[in-house]
Amino acid sequence: MNAFTEITSDLDFADFFNTDDKCREWLMDHRWNGKPKCTCGHEDKLYIMNGGKFYKCSSCKATFSVTSGTFLHGTRISLRKWFYALYIFVNNKKGFSSYGLAKKLKVTQKTAWFMLHRIRHAMTDKTLRLSGEVELDETFVGGKNKNRHWDKKVKGNQGRALIDKCAIYGMVERGKGGRVKIIHVKNLCGAGLQALARHFISDTSVIHTDEYRSYIGIDRYFEAHFAVNHGQGQYVIDGGHTNTIECFWSQLKKGIFGVYHFTSKHLLYRYCHEFEFRWNTRQETELGRFLTALNQGLNKRLSWSMASDHSRKW
Repeated sequence: MNAFTEITSDLDFADFFNTDDKCREWLMDHRWNGKPKCTCGHEDKLYIMNGGKFYKCSSCKATFSVTSGTFLHGTRISLRKWFYALYIFVNNKKGFSSYGLAKKLKVTQKTAWFMLHRIRHAMTDKTLRLSGEVELDETFVGGKNKNRHWDKKVKGNQGRALIDKCAIYGMVERGKGGRVKIIHVKNLCGAGLQALARHFISDTSVIHTDEYRSYIGIDRYFEAHFAVNHGQGQYVIDGGHTNTIECFWSQLKKGIFGVYHFTSKHLLYRYCHEFEFRWNTRQETELGRFLTALNQGLNKRLSWSMASDHSRKW
């Protein structure tokens, strides 16, 4: 395997990035075009340290490497393992557990867990803005009493109650290349959902929803609004439906319940980033998804304290 663009499988990828030095050289060429550059902007004089693994800037005196400021910042795991983990994770349709990754990379489960959350952080696209015909809907994760022992059932958790389950708000463009935006929300009040829709969707868009009361009046902010009443058995009316976002919910829940089985409330938003990325890159090649995730993570850093932060209770 001589050319990066010839990679078409996991085996090709592992053969191409077969040493740490090759991974570092490739990343330097990809990020800096082969010429190291300090974050302060100066590149006139740099001191090479530790055999080219680190550099010191003569202007700001900072020491940096090719991974500085990225989702790989400060890692002690080899770049070869990082690249392979990123490649197989973004190309697995339903996700990859930390236990499974730990076995593949021969690292601890704790290390694999941290690596996966760094990658999910890299997958985040904060510039996403939807347009055209957009479907809105909400779903819930967890909180099913039928799966619990009688003495562990939670009272009052029926319907849209959020006593022991999490609400996820979704927006998806229709069409072959339609993108999705999903958000873990604290509640489903109309003001909050409509404000999020206005933030992430162009005001020239056409909105499709179900009959949920939180969407009443949303037509004030967009070109048009069509609603179907699922409670009355309506699912498609003159092109109005929410089938696309329902399809996405199916994939999301297959991944969460089939691979992860459980996600904590305070980290659910990162899993949202993961499945959002998978849907939005579904038409890319495996190598394309790897590059997209890598490029999005070049300016994102996630420390252990941030990854394990429990301050977000909902």
